[in-house]
Amino acid sequence: MRFNNLDLNLLVALDHLVATRSISEAAERMNLSQSAMSNALGRLREYFDDPLLVRVGQKMELTVRAETLRPEIIDVLTRIEVALATKPAFDPKVAIREFRLLVSDYSLHTIIPPVLELTAPFCDHIGFHFLRQTEKPNVTLERGEADLLIAPRVVCSPDHPSIKLFEDDYCCVAWRRGKYGKGPLTRKAFAAAGHVRYLSSTTAGALDSVLLEQLGITRRTEVSTFAFSSVPQLVVGTDRIAIVHRRTAQLAAGHLPIAILELPFRMERFEQQMQWHHYRSRDPGIIWVREVFQKAAAKMQGN
Repeated sequence: MRFNNLDLNLLVALDHLVATRSISEAAERMNLSQSAMSNALGRLREYFDDPLLVRVGQKMELTVRAETLRPEIIDVLTRIEVALATKPAFDPKVAIREFRLLVSDYSLHTIIPPVLELTAPFCDHIGFHFLRQTEKPNVTLERGEADLLIAPRVVCSPDHPSIKLFEDDYCCVAWRRGKYGKGPLTRKAFAAAGHVRYLSSTTAGALDSVLLEQLGITRRTEVSTFAFSSVPQLVVGTDRIAIVHRRTAQLAAGHLPIAILELPFRMERFEQQMQWHHYRSRDPGIIWVREVFQKAAAKMQGN
């Protein structure tokens, strides 16, 4: 298909070239040979009268023209995808669909289990593909590579609709037989203790650190981990403590010898939201899965 003498298939190629800044990676994404992708880039350069990608040292960089085109290409391709994928109605009893969800480790062990329980009757034809949150998950949503983003309010983009699913607060966990296992936890003890800390490149992962910094409170990190759900396990058998969400602590306390301790200071509550691309607001399938998440959130809170 052509529009103003441009083969619209080339827009897909340009989208991958701009995203990867690599001819070989873009070719792999599209299941094309490198020579075919190089040919596509040549045709795009001719059409836009711009090199689009230029080699700088060992890397390919975008030209100003390519940077300008990037959001427009994403917008056009997302509109087309939504228009083709959206059905006039969605019946979970017969529909065949996979939903792509950007979720954190925290979401996987809190709200996702009740979501899967609610959708179990349709599991043979409705699937879920959970995507790991990137440094900027809203960009993945913008690109149409995810249907929903489940993340803290501070991570969600102001450019797309979102709703609150539930709230949680922070507490500390310690080994029940350790130095801090009997509690209560004082501010002095909090500062003196070694901490287990979840480290992440995302804003969501660093949220507790941001809140502590706002309060002027520091902690002495002795152990750090990439997996949020592993934090309670890592205090067991030690005199270390860790800040976690209360729901995480309560789930962990069911199978680990840990004590849940109140913080000796007040931290802002954590608000988990659900966000979707505004182009998908009328997609019946997205509307259905949003309703499922709201029911799951209500079930978590005992409503």
